[in-house]
Amino acid sequence: MKRIGITGGIGSGKSVVSQLLRVMGYPVYDTDSEAKRLMNTSPGLKAQIAEAFGSDVYDGSGVLNRALLASRVFGQADCVTRLNAIVHPAVRQDFFRWSRSLKDSVCFVESAILYESHFDELVDEVWVVAAPEEQRVERVRQRSGLSAEEVKRRMASQLPEAEKRRRGNHVIWNDGKASVIRAVLSLLERPD
Repeated sequence: MKRIGITGGIGSGKSVVSQLLRVMGYPVYDTDSEAKRLMNTSPGLKAQIAEAFGSDVYDGSGVLNRALLASRVFGQADCVTRLNAIVHPAVRQDFFRWSRSLKDSVCFVESAILYESHFDELVDEVWVVAAPEEQRVERVRQRSGLSAEEVKRRMASQLPEAEKRRRGNHVIWNDGKASVIRAVLSLLERPD
């Protein structure tokens, strides 16, 4: 099975590309939503998180209090590293379990932090979704209610888009002018 990574900076439109692929019938694994699911359902993962960050990060019914965990982790590089060292391996293992269960010849994995989490080492190629910074800021601002400054701070915490484009195999330009559908179809129609 061919595994293709989809990445891009915040507001680039990687979720748009993933949704388009789903509509076309391709399986897509979203690392962000699957990590959230695993953090609430995997007994082993829950135990590791509770041990590292306090048992009270889970409520009485075993649901993760994301705000409490965030307050203990973010802004502290060592805590972020520790949380990532717990969660990323579980997500990678779940992705392989999922991808091995498929009958398809190709599957996709969407991750904003594909390179940072070393997921790029687990795929055969990487598609990078890119857009101008001003457009990305505006997209995120409109959907989240964050200020432009808050969005730019989040952007600054990610691997720069130029570096993602440099490291990726293919770039899908999502500036509202170029056809994303045409770009995706063109990539899908390439001979292997």
